[in-house]
Amino acid sequence: MYQPFISPVKIVSGEGSIQEIPALVQSFEAKRVMVFADKGVIDAGIVTKLEDQLKKANLEYRIYSDLIPEPPLAIGNKALQALKEYGADLVIGIGGGSSLDISKAVAVLHDNEGSVEDFLNLSGTKPLQEKGLPKILIPTTSGTGAEVTDISVFSLEDTKDVITHEYLLADAAVVDPELTYTLPPRITASTGVDALTHAVESFVSVNATPLTDALALEAIKRISSSIRTAVWNGADREARSDMSWGSTLAGLSFYNAGVAGVHALAYPLGGLFKIAHGESNAVLLPYIFDYIWPACLPKMARMAEALGVKTAHLNQREAALAAVKELKHIVDDVGIPSTLGAFGIEEKDIETLAANGIKQTRLLARSPKPFTLDDIRDRYRAAYQGELRFGD
Repeated sequence: MYQPFISPVKIVSGEGSIQEIPALVQSFEAKRVMVFADKGVIDAGIVTKLEDQLKKANLEYRIYSDLIPEPPLAIGNKALQALKEYGADLVIGIGGGSSLDISKAVAVLHDNEGSVEDFLNLSGTKPLQEKGLPKILIPTTSGTGAEVTDISVFSLEDTKDVITHEYLLADAAVVDPELTYTLPPRITASTGVDALTHAVESFVSVNATPLTDALALEAIKRISSSIRTAVWNGADREARSDMSWGSTLAGLSFYNAGVAGVHALAYPLGGLFKIAHGESNAVLLPYIFDYIWPACLPKMARMAEALGVKTAHLNQREAALAAVKELKHIVDDVGIPSTLGAFGIEEKDIETLAANGIKQTRLLARSPKPFTLDDIRDRYRAAYQGELRFGD
């Protein structure tokens, strides 16, 4: 079956790569730049490094910081209005996934008539007609892969929805590990497990290809071997570099192959309980793979090797189960709770979560094993109880 592979036009990576910003901006002949960055990134001094580069190029710019994690529609629409009022001819997004998502969305919607909600995947009624402003995306975490995807996620009242279109792809992505050195352990952990989730879900996706598999496996190797060090010894430059590369590789893989059950069931956790996206994925990750592994046994065995499991004397089934266990070990080892109860979710909430999870048809369709409402309810219950059954 024919499968395209799509990526940003240009990816600049490696330590110090933020120094390429003047040349990149000038390549778009831009004169007036709008920078989207959340307050945390500004307070950490990271945006100052970007400003230094913009000043070198004698560019006029404005920083917009009225952004929050897991942004609701109102935040997106306010950012869009600010962009239109400023009259920028280029957008730079710097920060975590939410800042990059806002940057992508408003850059495109700048030239399309309507509000953010008009273009949502599940409930929007308008197609995108114009590509909008050029955009440069600079991640400061190693997790979301937002710099290389065309997805912009927004929180609704009880779930999440997305704008997705090739127009949202970055015209240039700058992946500089130096910008991640000051990330605190909790954010390093949650974004790192998010990147790992992208890699493992895209690897077993029904839309996977040899190209996405190669990217996913390399991402799994880099992230699984480095995430513990990056979390607990953030000054380790090699671990930080591996995490940056792993996140971008995972982003390229999942953008083309797609994610599935983990993300589908994580969306209601974020929508209903405002749990950070990475932690929503992390708390569900082993329990979803505990369900789907029989449908992708050969790949699960290969995944075990990439995760660092010694598989020489294991058959495929044993290797697959070892991979599921290792996913849980990683979540535990980086300090993310592995039960829903730890996030304040009660057993009575499972029914509401399941009713919202089954609506994520775009994501669930990529799972190698189908999900019914009962299956989803069962997976939330497993995550609530903190029990892996390993298919037995």
